[in-house]
Amino acid sequence: MPLLVMKFGGTSVADLDRIKNAALKVQREVERGYDVIVIVSAMSGKTNELVGWVEATSPLFDAREYDAVVASGENVTAGLMALTLQELGVPARSWQGWQVPINTTSQHSAARFVSIPRQNIDQKFAEGMRVAVVAGFQGLGTDNRITTLGRGGSDTTAVAFAAAFGAERCDIYTDVDGVYTTDPRITSKARKLKKIAFEEMLELASLGAKVLQTRSVELAMRYKVRLRVLSSFEETDENSGTLVCDEDEIMESKVVNGVAYSREEAKITLVTVEDRPGISAAIFAPLAEAGVNVDMIVQNISEKDYEDHPGSVTDMTFSCPVNQVARARKAMEDAKAAGHIAYDDLVVDTEVAKVSVVGIGMRSHAGVAARMFKALADENINIKVISTSEIKISVLIDRKYMELAVQALHDAFELEKP
Repeated sequence: MPLLVMKFGGTSVADLDRIKNAALKVQREVERGYDVIVIVSAMSGKTNELVGWVEATSPLFDAREYDAVVASGENVTAGLMALTLQELGVPARSWQGWQVPINTTSQHSAARFVSIPRQNIDQKFAEGMRVAVVAGFQGLGTDNRITTLGRGGSDTTAVAFAAAFGAERCDIYTDVDGVYTTDPRITSKARKLKKIAFEEMLELASLGAKVLQTRSVELAMRYKVRLRVLSSFEETDENSGTLVCDEDEIMESKVVNGVAYSREEAKITLVTVEDRPGISAAIFAPLAEAGVNVDMIVQNISEKDYEDHPGSVTDMTFSCPVNQVARARKAMEDAKAAGHIAYDDLVVDTEVAKVSVVGIGMRSHAGVAARMFKALADENINIKVISTSEIKISVLIDRKYMELAVQALHDAFELEKP
């Protein structure tokens, strides 16, 4: 029989009524002739509760025991979902990560997939099971200990199973009914997309769109897994939601397909750094070692001392999440104290936001940057930093103008039109 993977997030299985609602959606797919692998998250709020218990018990906790505790939330949901399906007359059973087994690395709380053997689940399908309910977010490490996959791990689990089992599609059920051109809470003109290319979705996810987890989209793009984003709380059919697919499946894409934003950004500038070969490595290696997620980078001639030392000094500006500023500052101060770099000042601006336009159509159309910059200029919004890629243009602006910028760009590229 054809196989479908269905994933239900925490809000979709938040209580017994919602689990029953999700089970009815699974039952409908079984009635349409599919065997189904269901990936479930912990019930909404349960993971945070479990993490809180661990931290209250042991502030400097053993990561292996942390994973053993935190993974239990998904186990509960999987068992309840299997029981609910059985009550509906659907042959189903639950699977914990070690039972499949979902083989992962042993990097606890941030494990990565190694392999997902099909034999055990395929055997149960052959014996008459119609639904395998698998606990997401978890696996079995090389040390035979339970592992967890980190934030958004259930999305990644679903895509990995779809790839391993050659599923016809992977349906991600969440609390939104698809992928929109931008956040509908910012502009009422936001439009739900019927289809979006993997590359566009990956950029939007990495830029702040929270519909899908970045790792899951990366995996889907690598293995050509067709993803569909759907609402758990609406009646759905084969035309519902947004299909995330290969670019070849999209007849003709708009130049820009979405506007993304990230509110919690910071801009850090090292003033009057020595301009010499290797200086960038000397700055960014310590930042990487400190776990700072550097995004936009700009190097320019320093105004300070330029007349006395033309070409000998530079200013280096980069952006990172606000919650990593202290870590970045310490990494730079330690590098300076060790004599690896020298700078006159470290200037931090924590009142900035990143706004981006994304579209595979940019590859074949000129003038996107000019149109974007004009739209921002018309609203008197100053651009602090610019970063580009083949299908994306991002700018750093004052945070107070973020919503205005998103609205202006959505209008400028006429994203409300199909």
